[in-house]
Amino acid sequence: MPNTLAYIMLMVWPLACVLLCRRLPPERAIIWCILGGYLLLPPVAGFDLPLVPEMNKTSIPNITAFLLCVFYLKRRVSFWPENWAMRLLVLGFLLGVIPTVLTNGDAIRFTLLGQTAPIVFSTASLPGLGLRDLLSVMVAQVIVLLPFFLGRSLLSTETGLRELLLALVVGALIYSIPALIEIRLSPQINTWVYGFFQHDFEQMMRQGGFRPIVFLPHALLLAFFVMSAAMAALALGRGAPAPRRWRAFGCAAYLLILLILCKSMASVAYAMVLAPVILFATPRVQMRLALVFALVAMIYPMLRNYDVIPTNDILAQAEAINPDRAQSLGYRFDNEEQLLDRADKKPLFGWGGWGRNLVRDKQTGRILTIPDGEWIIVFGTFGWVGYIAQMGLLGGPLILLWWGMPRKSRQPLPPYAAPVALLLAITMMDMLLNAILTPYTWLMAGAILGTCERVGQKTVAPALVSKAPRRRVLIGQVDTPDSRIR
Repeated sequence: MPNTLAYIMLMVWPLACVLLCRRLPPERAIIWCILGGYLLLPPVAGFDLPLVPEMNKTSIPNITAFLLCVFYLKRRVSFWPENWAMRLLVLGFLLGVIPTVLTNGDAIRFTLLGQTAPIVFSTASLPGLGLRDLLSVMVAQVIVLLPFFLGRSLLSTETGLRELLLALVVGALIYSIPALIEIRLSPQINTWVYGFFQHDFEQMMRQGGFRPIVFLPHALLLAFFVMSAAMAALALGRGAPAPRRWRAFGCAAYLLILLILCKSMASVAYAMVLAPVILFATPRVQMRLALVFALVAMIYPMLRNYDVIPTNDILAQAEAINPDRAQSLGYRFDNEEQLLDRADKKPLFGWGGWGRNLVRDKQTGRILTIPDGEWIIVFGTFGWVGYIAQMGLLGGPLILLWWGMPRKSRQPLPPYAAPVALLLAITMMDMLLNAILTPYTWLMAGAILGTCERVGQKTVAPALVSKAPRRRVLIGQVDTPDSRIR
């Protein structure tokens, strides 16, 4: 159980965010409100309030950053994208949960048969969803999207994109100290600070050593964070003058060594693919590769649902490389098969919350499957409507940015847009394997969408630019050149 300090940290984090906004530039302050909460606040712990989602290390920073951006920094935040397809996806993400709740009002009962007599005991282990759940789920969806709207409104400039990369590097360098301690002594920092261990300790042991986890939900998320930071350092170094370039490359080398010590094969493989691309490929090539990653991530679940993916051949290749990793991958595929069979019973709107999307023992209700990939969790919970909305909001900005490039061949991409797009795309790829979607991913997606809109406005004819813009539904009061939505 979390100790008192865990709940104190959750309560005082809004005050820490106020200090960040007072001392840092707006873009940097909003980023650290969200990233700092993700890195420092206790996992699992939260305040379970009535009628609203749990207030935890994700929701508290998201809400605080949004309120400070609007009411303290006086920045305008729009909830309405300029592209009609993105508008539909936003509506689908926010309103698609309504039929999910309305079609899952029945309780799921588990039947236990008596051993000595024909007696049947029946208990409602999983409740149905009602109007109270509808309000909570809709509020939760809004909270999840707040970083997306903040990124679109505040981080779509060259400064904002650079700050996104820089925050990853700084955060990973600071995090490397407790991570190295855990690699040497075992992952105990969350226990020492917050009084509990947040996951299965056996999963933190690999190759005769330990994998660090610090304050994150799993060691895989820490390894992926270190990989992203190393790629961000390479991107910053490539675009920096000579003195700062080598400093950035030195940080990247240090983080790559830490990544190897994290003992995550997938994250190491991502680094091997992305590092040469970020260092040597043109921004246009980087964007095309990001588009390929995004399309694979978006299409894979559809192919997997229709049993088109050759899982046996993939397992055979993995077996030749590492038998232990092949066994883990086979376990994931088996889980996916059972969860897909469960999801196919309610394919359009899903099963909703309370773990109703999981496969359970029909008599005891014991969970028989553990979902690993983010996509199968979303698909089972919210069906095709929820899955298309979420993956569309993440991958749609990458498609829009690529779609605009041929028509603007004389205009280079905004600085740092390509590496941010690559990190967003590789996150989508990893979502096929792990539940790795974080508020920072939504920040990057929103920043890329805002970049698309800014680039699109720069190519509009002068006669059209001079016309009065359409009124939009905005939150905030100040209408300055720096705060106007592009």
